[in-house]
Formats: sequence, C-alpha cells, structure tokens
Amino acid sequence: MGKLIVIVGSTGVGKTALVRALCKQAPFISGLEGHAERPFQGLFKTDARYAFANQMDYLLLRAEQERFLRLSPQTGLMDGGLDMDFHGFTRLFHARLWLTDAEFDLCRRFYDLVRTHQPPPDLIIHLTANPLAISRRLATRKRINIAGAEDILQLDSFLEDWLSTLPSDHLLHIDVSENDFGYRRLIPSLLNTLRPYYR
Repeated sequence: MGKLIVIVGSTGVGKTALVRALCKQAPFISGLEGHAERPFQGLFKTDARYAFANQMDYLLLRAEQERFLRLSPQTGLMDGGLDMDFHGFTRLFHARLWLTDAEFDLCRRFYDLVRTHQPPPDLIIHLTANPLAISRRLATRKRINIAGAEDILQLDSFLEDWLSTLPSDHLLHIDVSENDFGYRRLIPSLLNTLRPYYR
C-alpha cells in the first residue's frame, strides 16, 4: 500500500497550489478537488438544496481518490481530502443550516464506514495564514467557492477540533502567510522533511 500525504487548511490558504508545486519537484501523484468537474458545486453555489448532494459527491470522490492513490507505487498528495471534507466543510455547512441533522448524520455514517476500511493519511500538512492573506487569495480566485472569507474562523475552529485528536508525529504545521507565489522558498526545505515519505 502506497503512502498518502494530505494538505489541509482553510479555504483559500493555498492547498492546491502547494500540491502542484510539490508534484513538479518530486515523484508524487496527486488527487485534487477538481471544482469545475463536480456536478453539484455550481448548483450548490446558487441553491442550498444541493448542499447534501454536493457533500456526498465530495466525500465519495475523496474516498475513491484515496483508494486509487494507495494503489500507486508513488506517494499520493491530496489537497483537502476526505477528513477535511467531513470535519471541516460538512460541519461548516451543517452549522450554516445548509445540511439538516439527518443529512449531516448520513455524511458522518459514510465517513465512518470509509475510515473503517481505508487507513487515515500517513502525514497531514496543516497550512495556516493570517485572515488578510487568505482574503486576498480568495479575491483573486477564478473558481466556485462555497465557503468565503466570512467562514474562515469557523472552518479553522472545526479543523483545529479534528487536528487536536491526531498524533503529533502525523502532523506538520506550516504558516504560509508570507510565502511567495509557487512556494519557491518553501519547497526545498519541505521536500527534505518529506523525504521519508517518498522514494
């Protein structure tokens, strides 16, 4: 079974950009959110009735991606991932009343079932940045965002709740508030840290 590294953090913090930058420098294989390809993302943006379909689609996508990446001889890299989609976004959308209690429970049951059959990531890289930096990045995005700058504090709180339950040796915290475009300064030292996780 191949290794899996997941990059988590608030919306707009730069998870996908870091996955892509790492894949250019080392033999990783990636699993990305793929917002444009998701069938319910655009519908959910304009109609909250699609929240449940959107979340179940993402949870299923992430479970499928994990299974595929684990079968590869290369180390897998994911932006966000199954755990963040449940502990972060599913909880956020439930708190925003876009998911009913019953819908949230169905998401939880699916997540729990997957985690009984698929192991959690070998390493979680937690990206943080100050709210101003994230707001600037969100303002320049050209993709569909459900969570916005007003959700950052609550989403971060949900992520911290989850991350606090994990062993510290499975976590790497990085503040990327001041990082340059493409993470050119960060990549060399980060690759050295990740060396035990890839060939």
